[in-house]
Amino acid sequence: MIEKEGFAALALRLRGQGINDLDLLTAVEQTPRTLFVPPQFAGEAYSRRVLPLDCGSFIEGIDLAVRLLHLLNLKAGQRILEVGTGSGFTAAVMGRLTERVLTVDRYRTLVTNAQQSIEKAGIRNVIVRQADGSNGMPGEGTFDRILVTAAFPALPRFFAEQLVSGGMLIAPVMVSETECRMLKLVKTGSRFDREDLFDVPYLPIVPQMAQAL
Repeated sequence: MIEKEGFAALALRLRGQGINDLDLLTAVEQTPRTLFVPPQFAGEAYSRRVLPLDCGSFIEGIDLAVRLLHLLNLKAGQRILEVGTGSGFTAAVMGRLTERVLTVDRYRTLVTNAQQSIEKAGIRNVIVRQADGSNGMPGEGTFDRILVTAAFPALPRFFAEQLVSGGMLIAPVMVSETECRMLKLVKTGSRFDREDLFDVPYLPIVPQMAQAL
């Protein structure tokens, strides 16, 4: 019941924000959010609340997660890179909409948990990897979309180099010591168009893979 009622309430809230993309909403509905939140927070799975995960990480409220996915304008056939797997929920939804998703996180525990949740959701085209995403993913080729969920001190240009022409990067940047803003970068040939979006609760990125956890 949590899933059905939670999704119905979410769909109403999203409609109020002008988000009524049927493919995206169907992908969200088919990806049970309770698989991705810690069991004790199952009742909050569809809330706007930020919920804690292992390793000091967190899962953003579902409204923000879907808003970011909506901004990415995901389509069949696209290759996606996500930096900051967290629970694996956004990677799972993106997997339903696109050809292939590579998602990376520095914590082994989060990678393992996300992998299990994505498998339980029946999604097979998402690769979850423990990696240091703080300097881009050299050797992985180019992507149509890149979603970053850990804040950089400035716009991470090295990711922009991994975008195809027409590709889009959405990443949070620390605009002051306490303020973090989501930015969008669209690549056209060798030119980049930047747009400031809205403030978000993400944490500053930490380089290198975690030794423990």
